[in-house]
Amino acid sequence: MSEMIAATAPDAPTLVDRGLWSVLRRRVTFWAPVIVLAVLGLIALLPGPIAMLFGGGDPRACDLVDSALPPGPGHPFGTDLQGCDIYANVVFGTRTSLSIGLLTTALCLVVAIVLGTIAGYAGGIVDTVISRLTDVFLGFPFILGAIIVLNSLGKPDPVLVSLVLAFFSWPTMARLVRGAVRSVRGNDYVRAASVIGLSHVQIVLRHVLPNAIGPVLAIAATFVGSVIVAESTLTFLGVGLRAPTISWGLQLANAQSYVGTAPHMLLFPALFLSITVLALITLGDTVRDALDPKGR
Repeated sequence: MSEMIAATAPDAPTLVDRGLWSVLRRRVTFWAPVIVLAVLGLIALLPGPIAMLFGGGDPRACDLVDSALPPGPGHPFGTDLQGCDIYANVVFGTRTSLSIGLLTTALCLVVAIVLGTIAGYAGGIVDTVISRLTDVFLGFPFILGAIIVLNSLGKPDPVLVSLVLAFFSWPTMARLVRGAVRSVRGNDYVRAASVIGLSHVQIVLRHVLPNAIGPVLAIAATFVGSVIVAESTLTFLGVGLRAPTISWGLQLANAQSYVGTAPHMLLFPALFLSITVLALITLGDTVRDALDPKGR
């Protein structure tokens, strides 16, 4: 009997039903950042071969004789103060910066989805406790907290930096998940699933999360860009990544004293950082607008 009721119960609408793909595929603001991010992803996956395309080669092969050379043959982005090829360093730094952004965002998503879903779906005292915990983390200054923790941990690597950034970043996303779950849990298809006897876990996994996760994933793209900027900022301040790790933030930090005499040392890593963040923000805004019926 329950199978017959289940067969007649209304199904939860999905992102496919909403025509998300049909909306996105017609937008230049979707394809342009996707192409840019695909190229950056390829660079992150194959930094060695791509660095060799224009004679860059090994980012750690430095010669003081070539110190602070402007862009030219063999060094398309010029060289830094130690005579290291900036092009090769930018290419290899792409992997570090993107990996920190993606890993931090993934960690935040896991924590936010678990806590935000529990708070939004359960409500009551559970929601109150999780919300107050979120408020505690939100009330602590992000940059200050990251500086204190990273300073006390010695020499951080990309994974450790990602963990610290995720530790202070998850509350914002958790609030978004909570709000999305609360808006979905009162819909007819959720009530119907409860009436036919589905467990709370089944209701959440089959009906609530698939319909609440869309706006969260749209924000996640923008979040990756924010994390990359945060990592670069911390590294620039001297509390993030350190040599011999290669990242855009380290390149910016090393170039800050030579903007007047060798501007190319700052220009190219800053350009790659700006393009990456702009592509991620544009993609996130486009997906978010496509999920909003008023934006179609």
